[in-house]
Amino acid sequence: MRKAILAAGAAVAAAALLAGCSSGGGSSSGASADHNLSATISYAFWDTNQKPAMTALIKDFNKKYPNITIKQQVTPYQNYFTKLQTQGSSKTLPDVFWMNGPNFQLYASNGMLAPVSTAVDPANYPKALDELYSYDGTQYGVPKDFDTIAVFYNKAIFDKAGVAYPTADWTWDEYHQKAKAISDKLKSDGIYGTASGLSGGQEVYYNTILQAGGSIISKDGKKSGYDNPKTIKGLQFVRDLVADGSSPSMQQLSDTPQDQWFINGKSAMFWSGTWSNAELLGSSIVKDIAVAPLPKGERQATVIHGLANVVAKDSKNKQAAQAFQNYLAGKAAAEIQAKMGAANPAFNDTQKAFVESAPYDLNIFETAASDYSFPYPISKNTAAWNKFENDLLPEAFDGKRPVAEVAKELANKMNAALAKE
Repeated sequence: MRKAILAAGAAVAAAALLAGCSSGGGSSSGASADHNLSATISYAFWDTNQKPAMTALIKDFNKKYPNITIKQQVTPYQNYFTKLQTQGSSKTLPDVFWMNGPNFQLYASNGMLAPVSTAVDPANYPKALDELYSYDGTQYGVPKDFDTIAVFYNKAIFDKAGVAYPTADWTWDEYHQKAKAISDKLKSDGIYGTASGLSGGQEVYYNTILQAGGSIISKDGKKSGYDNPKTIKGLQFVRDLVADGSSPSMQQLSDTPQDQWFINGKSAMFWSGTWSNAELLGSSIVKDIAVAPLPKGERQATVIHGLANVVAKDSKNKQAAQAFQNYLAGKAAAEIQAKMGAANPAFNDTQKAFVESAPYDLNIFETAASDYSFPYPISKNTAAWNKFENDLLPEAFDGKRPVAEVAKELANKMNAALAKE
């Protein structure tokens, strides 16, 4: 699964576009169980690493619905929501498509999504995910998977640098020390201790903020937490890794994403979620990979998030689309995803196969979810203030401006955006 951060872009314009074609949520009578349904529908998602699993799901679905043709639409994440915005404004959204938490309320509140069929039982998923994809008491999304964040590390690089592996109870200081030691030792090989910072909140700085005891947004979704001194401390931790060469610069990370630094053997560590599993299983370094919990700051913490499959309200083949959504909501679909290592399924008690899909310890992600996870920060129009994060924070992480100065400007702009919701 691709990370859940919102695509940067014209977020406020997107809200206006979607609002212009709102037609109300409506109600669902449930999808027909008629296996003779005949239609061609589209299924849109963004992660090419999950395409084999999505193909397998469609093949399994077609065993019961042989006359429903499903055409996959794979759009890179950076363009995915921009494309949806355009499609939403012209009522040409894909029939079934992936949705994330930050974008969900924008689409649901503007009447773009069909309520989930009554054939789907919410009790099959973690309550937090059901709530994430409900709006005004109506469920619009079927949870697909969920993820927390941990540290993937390369044992071969640690060994080459003579640095001890991470422990389950390591701290920020220990993490930084190891990253710096590896960068210093292997500088001539172009290898860094860690690669982190630019990829977004979910993978990196939301976690350090929470670990420092700070917050991204208030519980009622009305006030920014970026001017909180503890939040600033969490951001400073990321800056410090870049400042002393423990991590590549923001420009380097812009040129080459952090997962590629790791897969190419040029970074000993990177923070990521369970969605990286499929990519890592297919990499040349898979035998050298291990996983450790995120290091502790003032406390241990990780954000938790999950994707959902949704149906477009204006789908011209809604019955077939909801039949496919219902299939995706089931145990069989969850187990296919799990066995293929594509994603950590949201369907209760189907995670074992996913954990067993890798030679490294994926149980760490499951423990994080149950023991120290925090909800992903969202509001009705998360995209509006996500844009400010994406625009401003790189300046802080790369040292162009003081972290505290950037954080306070971000808080002011975020609060102004929240006041308009």
